[in-house]
Amino acid sequence: MRVLLGTRDLLFRSKLGAVVAAAGAEVVAADADLVVLDVEAPGAVERIRGLVSQGVAVLAFGPHVRAELLRAAREAGATAVPNSQVEDALRQAIFPEP
Repeated sequence: MRVLLGTRDLLFRSKLGAVVAAAGAEVVAADADLVVLDVEAPGAVERIRGLVSQGVAVLAFGPHVRAELLRAAREAGATAVPNSQVEDALRQAIFPEP
C-alpha cells in the first residue's frame, strides 16, 4: 500500500511514517492508495472531497476539540479521528481486521 502523509508537523509525520513502515507499506509523495490528512490544514475538507471522488481512501485527524472539522471530514467521505487515535486508525486502514 502507498500512503501519503499530509501533515506539516515533522515529529507527527515521523511517528506516522514509522507506523506505515512497520506495517510494510510505503510513504509516497503522490499516487497514494491512502492519504492521511490534518483536518486543520487549509482547504482540507475540499481536498478530502476531491480525493474521495477519485476513489482514494482518506484518514483525517485533528484535535478532539475541533469536533466540527472532524465531522466535516466524515461528511466529505473520510474516516476522521482525534489525534490520539490516528496511529491505531492508520494501522487498521493498512491492515483491516476481517
